[in-house]
Amino acid sequence: MVEKITQFTGFKTFLLAMLGLLLAIPLAAQDKPELKIGGALRYNYNLSSWKEGQKKRGGDFGYDMFRINTKAAYKGIMLDAEYRLYSADNGGGFLKQGWLAYNLNDRDQIQLGLTQVPFGIQQYNSHNWFFNMTYYVGLEDDHDMGFKYMHRGEKFEYQLAFFKNAEELRFGSNSEVSASRYSYDIAGRNKEANQFNGKIIYKFGKETASKLGVSVEYGGLYNLDTEEMGDHAAFAAHYEINKGKWNGKAQFIAASNNPINALGEPRNVVTMAAYGAPYEVAAHFNMYSLGISREVPVKWGPISNLQFYNDFAYMQKKAAGFTDSYQNVTGVLVTAGSVYTYIDYAAGYNHSWLGGNFVDDFAVGNPDAKWEARFNINIGYYF
Repeated sequence: MVEKITQFTGFKTFLLAMLGLLLAIPLAAQDKPELKIGGALRYNYNLSSWKEGQKKRGGDFGYDMFRINTKAAYKGIMLDAEYRLYSADNGGGFLKQGWLAYNLNDRDQIQLGLTQVPFGIQQYNSHNWFFNMTYYVGLEDDHDMGFKYMHRGEKFEYQLAFFKNAEELRFGSNSEVSASRYSYDIAGRNKEANQFNGKIIYKFGKETASKLGVSVEYGGLYNLDTEEMGDHAAFAAHYEINKGKWNGKAQFIAASNNPINALGEPRNVVTMAAYGAPYEVAAHFNMYSLGISREVPVKWGPISNLQFYNDFAYMQKKAAGFTDSYQNVTGVLVTAGSVYTYIDYAAGYNHSWLGGNFVDDFAVGNPDAKWEARFNINIGYYF
């Protein structure tokens, strides 16, 4: 057991060495501190097919989220932080991201803190307000605590990262991961630990309009009951193209989670949590996603642009007897000055956020489930 827990000792030494390198780098001259404050206030209207009372009153319109963004720089060290405040039912307030950075040169940067995990199409594998289904299993716009090196060249981009763990809020010896978080992470009786990520992208075509890449992820799953370290791994192949006013995103993911749970606890599911609500996810799955969008510039008073899109995803669960999950979102993003409005028709099958339950829709699922849909309008002022 001790041997398993300490299997990443060499990697921890590597992390400490990288941190020492960061602190030892000569600071660039910058006499005056820089500080920028921004944020957003968003409201949301939704009408859901599975909510009878809501349908009778014509849907609901209310508060979605308020956020503050801070960017700062002094003597070559940069800060980027974002704090979000949702309703109590959606997790309340939490830090989405918060990292320090240093530019080694024009193309290389080091980040330290709560930073985006380099995996798959970034920043988002989607165009709509709901994200794609990759987000709901922790593989889109995920943020963890660690150290990341980034290189952006003319033809190649690559990132290498080590994450000690997901956002940790409790710091107890046996405390479970809090569900008050922005991105989905392993929760319940298992915790992510000592995770490594690598990603490489090749850019080609006119003005490097196409990006072809692969991503890999491997880390530990520490079980609070058995005190043993399992593991988790994921691989992604992804392609993104920009051609005129069109954008396309295509991605394949293979993911595997191998927790060492207590006797009698299932190992074909894991618990994941975000926005104040945990649920089960199939431990082993493939996921296929495809998104397309088209920009349409307009001059309608304050409205300057419309972006039409469709994002689709299919989750193929590998355990016998599990029912697969689907998601499709069709919509338009309306840009009017600093106001961005997403108008979406989101449909899901065995999907916790679209008509399903917050127990096992992304795990064993329900073979008798129906497609459910939600008409959603999200209005945000960004400053």
